[in-house]
Amino acid sequence: MKEFENIDADRIDWDKGDGLVPAIVQDAATSRVRMLGYMNREALAQTMETGKVTFFGRSKQKLWVKGETSGNFLHVESIKIDCDSDTLLIQARPDGPTCHLGTETCFGEGHDPDIGFLGQLEQIVAARSKADPEKSYVAKLMGKGIEKIAQKVGEEAVETALAAAVSPQRLAEEAADLLFHLVILLKARDLALSDVADVLEKRHQEAGK
Repeated sequence: MKEFENIDADRIDWDKGDGLVPAIVQDAATSRVRMLGYMNREALAQTMETGKVTFFGRSKQKLWVKGETSGNFLHVESIKIDCDSDTLLIQARPDGPTCHLGTETCFGEGHDPDIGFLGQLEQIVAARSKADPEKSYVAKLMGKGIEKIAQKVGEEAVETALAAAVSPQRLAEEAADLLFHLVILLKARDLALSDVADVLEKRHQEAGK
């Protein structure tokens, strides 16, 4: 069962917004906010039924499926209700640009590099690990086993350390190679960066006690 299939619509305070609640849509891979729309009960029900984000258009007073014209649908991964029960947070997989102006988000493209891309990188690695080893470096390396992958991570770690003495740009490039191969190693062990983050967070909490 998908995480959004058991949402209890009766928990939502529809009366506060005259039958509408704001729905914030995040990219499930990067956590970047894609857009803000509004839903009524019917829009939420259709979203849960189809798995595609559906809003209620306040100007035209009718339901509309995001992407029905452009083909850039938002495929729902999860729906959460906030603590006041009057706002929805939706995580979705976008098919393409979300904004009607052609930008990735409705808030423009001007932003600093986002570490949220690492989540997208994990998805890319997962997909490529199942590809033809003759066409995919990731699949070929995965096919060599844990020891070879671990060896590659070790090599990249050394290169990253040496790059620190060369230049900031070189360090960034080698660190990118290291992270890429680390993601592959984690995937090979059925782990994710979130598991690493969880360990770091727990250590931080313990250190603060």
